[in-house]
Amino acid sequence: MKIAILGAGAWGTALSVSLAASHRVTLWARDASLAAAIKSGGRNTRYLPEIPLPSSVAVTDTLSGALAEGELVLIATPSSQLRDVLERVRASGPARPVIWACKGFEPGSNKLPHEVAAEVIGEDAASGALSGPSFALEVAQGRPTALTLAARDAGFAKRMASELHQPNLRVYFSNDLAGVEISGAVKNVMAIAAGISDGLGLGLNARAALITRGLAELTRLGVALGGRTETFMGLTGAGDLILTCTGELSRNRRVGLRLALGDPLKTILEELGHIAEGVYSAPAVEALAEGKKIDMPITKAVCSVLFRGVAPREAAQQLLARDPREEN
Repeated sequence: MKIAILGAGAWGTALSVSLAASHRVTLWARDASLAAAIKSGGRNTRYLPEIPLPSSVAVTDTLSGALAEGELVLIATPSSQLRDVLERVRASGPARPVIWACKGFEPGSNKLPHEVAAEVIGEDAASGALSGPSFALEVAQGRPTALTLAARDAGFAKRMASELHQPNLRVYFSNDLAGVEISGAVKNVMAIAAGISDGLGLGLNARAALITRGLAELTRLGVALGGRTETFMGLTGAGDLILTCTGELSRNRRVGLRLALGDPLKTILEELGHIAEGVYSAPAVEALAEGKKIDMPITKAVCSVLFRGVAPREAAQQLLARDPREEN
C-alpha cells in the first residue's frame, strides 16, 4: 500500500520507519528546512535523532507531492493542526481513506479528532483513529508495541488494522471511536499529575493510587461522552495511561516533574522541544467534566497548577484532604 504520512514529528517519523518495511511510504514535513535536513542527513535530527530513516521512505515538504499516489493518508500532526491538514487533504482531489494518530482536543472548540473530521470530510468518510500505548522512539526501534485502530465502520477498522499490522507493531481494531479518543486525551492530563507526584517525592504508593483514580476519572467522562467501559480497560485506556504516567520517555510526565521543581510552565514548554498535549487537553477535559457534572478532582488539581497559580504541593495536599468515600 502507498501511505502518505503527514507530519514529520517524532510520531510521524516513527510510523514511517515502522511501516516502510511493508509499504511505500512518503513522509510530509510542513517545514521545508526540516524536510531538506531529513533528506540530506537520512534521519530526523530535530525530533528522532537516534533513528536512521529507511532509504525507501520518500520525504517532501509539498503536500500535493505526498498525496499524489497515496492510497491511505495517515495524519500524525498535533491535534491543533488536524483541521487545517484535513481541509488541505479534502481539497487535494479524490477522497481516500484517512487515519489520524493525534491525541487530544481541538483548541478553542474542545472537539475530539473524529468530531473535527466529521465536520471537514464528513461522517461517512472512510476514516478512523490510531491510538494506544506507544513511545515513538520504541516504535522506531522496532520494539514490540500494540495499538488500536478505531472507526465508526467496524469493517474499515478491521481492514486498516490488517494493513498496518507489522511483526513488531500489533494493531487491534474497534468501533468505539469516542472511547479510544477520549482515553488518548485524558491520559495525558493524568501523566502531568503523575509527574508532579513523582517530582514531589510522594512515592510509588501515591503513583499507583493516582493512576487508578485517574482511570476512574477517565472512565466516568468517557462513558458520559459515549465511550464503552471495556475500551477504558484496554490498550487505549489503562494501557496508555500506565505507560504515559510511568515511562521516562513521557513528555507530559516530564512537564509534571519540572512543575514539581518549581519551573515556570512557559519555560518548560519552550525547552521541551515537543508538544505536550496534556497541557492543552487539561482545560478541555475540565470544561467537559463540569458540563456533564462529573467529578474529576485530579484533572481539576492539574488545571489549578497549570493555569491558576496553585503550587504543586498545595494541589497534592488538597487532593489528600478530600473526604473518604466509597470506591467506584
